[in-house]
Amino acid sequence: MKRIFFWLLVLSSVSACNSERDLPLETGMHITQSVKIKPGEYLLPGADSLDQPVITIEGNDITVDFNGATLRGAPDSLLPDGFKGLGIQIKGNNITLKNARIHGFKVAIRAEDCDSLELLNCDLSYNWRPRLKSRREREDFSDWLSYHQNDRDEWLRYGAAAYLKNCDNALVKGLTVTGGMNGLMLTHCNDGLFYNNTIHFNSGVGIGLYRSSRNRIMHNRLDWNVRGYSHGFYQRGQDSAALLVYEQSHDNVFAYNSATHSGDGFFLWAGRQTMDSGEGGCNGNLLFRNDFSYAPTNGVEVTFSSNKVINNTMRECTYGVWGGYSFESLFFGNRIEDCKYGIAIEHGQNNSIRNNHFINCETGIRLWERSSQPADWGYAKAKDVSSRNYTIGGNTFTRVNKPLLISSSENVAIGKDNIFIDCGDMLTVAQPNNNLNRVDELPEAAQPDSVPPLPDGMPTGFTEGALTGRQYILVDEWGPYDFRSPSVWLRNVEGDTYTFLLLGPKEGNWKAVGGEGWRKVNPVSGRFPATLICNKKPDAELLTLDFEFIGQEFTDRFGRVNKRGNAYPYHFQRFEKHLTWLVKWYNYDEDTDPVQNYEAFRKLNSSPPIATEEKTDLYYSWWDSPAIAVHADRFATFAETEFDIAEGKYNLILTSDDGVRLYLDGKLILDHWNIHEPATDQVAVQLGGKHHLLIEHFDAGGFGTLDFRVEPIRQASSE
Repeated sequence: MKRIFFWLLVLSSVSACNSERDLPLETGMHITQSVKIKPGEYLLPGADSLDQPVITIEGNDITVDFNGATLRGAPDSLLPDGFKGLGIQIKGNNITLKNARIHGFKVAIRAEDCDSLELLNCDLSYNWRPRLKSRREREDFSDWLSYHQNDRDEWLRYGAAAYLKNCDNALVKGLTVTGGMNGLMLTHCNDGLFYNNTIHFNSGVGIGLYRSSRNRIMHNRLDWNVRGYSHGFYQRGQDSAALLVYEQSHDNVFAYNSATHSGDGFFLWAGRQTMDSGEGGCNGNLLFRNDFSYAPTNGVEVTFSSNKVINNTMRECTYGVWGGYSFESLFFGNRIEDCKYGIAIEHGQNNSIRNNHFINCETGIRLWERSSQPADWGYAKAKDVSSRNYTIGGNTFTRVNKPLLISSSENVAIGKDNIFIDCGDMLTVAQPNNNLNRVDELPEAAQPDSVPPLPDGMPTGFTEGALTGRQYILVDEWGPYDFRSPSVWLRNVEGDTYTFLLLGPKEGNWKAVGGEGWRKVNPVSGRFPATLICNKKPDAELLTLDFEFIGQEFTDRFGRVNKRGNAYPYHFQRFEKHLTWLVKWYNYDEDTDPVQNYEAFRKLNSSPPIATEEKTDLYYSWWDSPAIAVHADRFATFAETEFDIAEGKYNLILTSDDGVRLYLDGKLILDHWNIHEPATDQVAVQLGGKHHLLIEHFDAGGFGTLDFRVEPIRQASSE
């Protein structure tokens, strides 16, 4: 009876101001009137399904003030890839949720069919994120993201701090998201204002839009939303981005945002509908005075659409702007510095590139078209995609090796008002061009669009304490490092000398307290930042370092507070066990189809192979045929190795596309035998002495990958 009375109180008797008392949170609470929550911390575990929220807010004209209360969906002992469930579901109109702290869920807030929703001053940090499989020297293709369709809420499989669907006229202000994967995701949301939010140090997307138009995204700090980067090894981004704009999202304004150190600073793709039909796109968007610097891939990517990119900064990106198939777009007044390519556009039409400043770039402006288009692109069948009709004027090129690199393009007008300072040849013509002219006067440029800052818009800039530049995009299995907690990073290996970078809080001291596999470690203590030099013992395979930090209070990468003076342990581990594999390839047909006729497929391994290779460390990625005479699709890979290994427990890790099976000493221990995108599987085993491994793999079509790793299992730890 007491519980029934409580729910009657919640549902029917809560006054608008709730002056008598604040309400505590309970699992299953259904809030239908304005209420203030009792301060405190509530551990209310998330359900297995996102359809079972812990708290529901439903109705009209409701304000729910969390009053600083914290809702946790998981205990501190659970790591982020184990988080599940939905924290708060919101349905209705004119609902305000403010001052909430929500952590430990797959999705913290999900709002649907809400007009005039307001989320104010909420902290949705430390929600779900997966373990990344990529390592320092090797990218794992299962880490790539895919956002191509979301009409059935596909994006939810990646989790989110806040997921808004059909929420027009929304206001999100003062939102904080860190230590997660995706921040604020919008689908079918129009005419909203999203500003003064800090969404940084996440392993996926800062703010994402899908079929969302006429929104203003301004004055946000969206730095270090990144994965797929290892300085000096690979710079893929894996489709992470500070700002993601997808599938028929039009007429949005992005202004005064700091969107640096992210996979792409700004990633716009027209969408599957456009690619199939040739119609639509993500058009009419304005990018004004944002900082898109230090992107591993593109500062700005705008493709198959018409947009305006005005007065932005792109520094130290692979591409300042990648604008493939852009049409009727304006690139004006941008500062593009230390990029491999400043502005690169293939198959663009009727674009204007004016008054930009290119500094220390290898190539300033690159325009071209390819000889053919993919056969499955409806876009190329429905539209003329030739490279043509450009206006290039008023730009300044300073210390640019190739200011203009243009090939297979028609009607390119190059104004004499372009300025070249300490550059190579002004124009490099890679292939014949038609009507490529340097003209005395270009048509007068229209006055470019501008956006005034919001009166209370916060200044954006780098996070205090963070180090800038792509060399400080430091990514491990939990995503980008946030410069707050003690950490150790391997920066260089030269012979038996290993150089480490140690970062962490300014106040306090670190100390090396153990490790194995080293002849010498120097120094053994100090303050952050520090450089550590270690000399490896001959033939050592397992390399470990154990540290301890004592100093100021800080929050670690899982949101846990380490009090001043408490000893904080952290460590480094690297396993350099190299296995020598004999790899064999075969083509298969219907009679040896791996899914329909597995036994016949397996017998291929007993017949003469089409191609072989002996390989130390098994790591492949195939966009085409793996070897001469092997088909690009429908091929089989068999890989075998014998090895000796120290006694212990190990994880055997396999990434595959498509099917894979792993046998240890003749016993099947891992089975993922179907057609799939890159996926990583692992199995824990006890090893010691001599063992034999056999991998069976097939590729049914398209991209293929096969990657094997063995790693010792360290004593259970949350680090």
